[in-house]
Amino acid sequence: MIRKLSIATAFAAMTATAASAAGTIVDIAASDDRFSTLVAAVSAAGLVDTLQGEGPFTVYAPVNDAFAALPEGTVETLLKPENKGQLTDILLYHVDDRKLAAGDIPAGSNYFKPVLASERLCITKGSDGVAIADGTGSSANVIIADIKADNGVIHVIDKVLLPGSRPACH
Repeated sequence: MIRKLSIATAFAAMTATAASAAGTIVDIAASDDRFSTLVAAVSAAGLVDTLQGEGPFTVYAPVNDAFAALPEGTVETLLKPENKGQLTDILLYHVDDRKLAAGDIPAGSNYFKPVLASERLCITKGSDGVAIADGTGSSANVIIADIKADNGVIHVIDKVLLPGSRPACH
């Protein structure tokens, strides 16, 4: 009985330690196969150190399928060194320099300014979840919210957000 209690106590301590040592946004993304394209893009853009920094950050992280839904050849073209500026702009369009949990997003439609300061996005929180309208007028849905990182939070989205003309919030 004492031994079982000790094992249970040790397990609880390990679980608490693991929960408190989530890792940075980059660490979490790199450890999840659903984000392999995003991780490759962050690396190609030279943003690894930035997103491993202190933060806080909110990252709207597209899954691999979201990148695959872009027109054929887009990802490959963006990953070329000569397109680093454009890739960086697209990636920074997915980053807010605040820690914004899903519960902190006000109901209704609201503008927010991503790190790419020349642009803004419209985030809408309704009874059916959270959607983000990008500069092209289409929306990404948050499919998994509030993955906590040591330096912020990740919300998984189903579309790559693209800068463009400012989206209208309804």
